Amino acid sequence: MKKILTLVDESFEDLELWYPVYRLREEGCQVDLAAKKAGLYHGKYGVPCQVDLTFDEIRADDYDGLLVPGGWAPDKLRRYPEVLEIVRNINSRNKVIGEICHAGWVLISAGILNGKNVTSTVGIRDDMTNAGATWHDVSSIVDGNIVSAQVPSSLPDYMKDYIRVLNNQK
Repeated sequence: MKKILTLVDESFEDLELWYPVYRLREEGCQVDLAAKKAGLYHGKYGVPCQVDLTFDEIRADDYDGLLVPGGWAPDKLRRYPEVLEIVRNINSRNKVIGEICHAGWVLISAGILNGKNVTSTVGIRDDMTNAGATWHDVSSIVDGNIVSAQVPSSLPDYMKDYIRVLNNQK
C-alpha cells in the first residue's frame, strides 16, 4: 500500500484537498493528513478536515508521495520549517510531489523549483518564474517527480498525472 502525506492548514481550497484524498484512497493508498497542531481545520468554503498528525510526528521517509492543496493554506504552510524539511526530504528521494493552484508557494519556499517546468494559478506565475521554474499555461504538467496543476477544474488531469507518476516510481 502506498502512503501519501497531505499538508493542511486553515483556508485550504476545499476541492483541492478532498478530491485528491478521495481519488488516492480509491486507488488503495493510505492518505495521512498533517498540520502544525492536531485538530479541526476548515477550507475556504467551510468544509471541515480533522487532522490527527502533526508535522513533528511525520517521518518523510515513511511516505511514497506528498500532496499540497492550494487555497490560502500554502501561504501559512511555507512558514513552518518542519514543512520545508518534509518537502525537501521527499524531493531528495525523488518521490512524487503534487501541488495545485497556490500550493507552489510551498515548493518555492523549500527551494526545489529551480529548472523545473510547472504550472499554477496565474496569480503566482511570477513567483514560480522568479524561483527559477518555467511556467506553462496548461491544466497539469509533470517534470520528474513534481506534478503541478492550475485550478480546481484541473483536478481530473492532475490526478491522472499524479497517479501515473506514483505508480511508475521505484
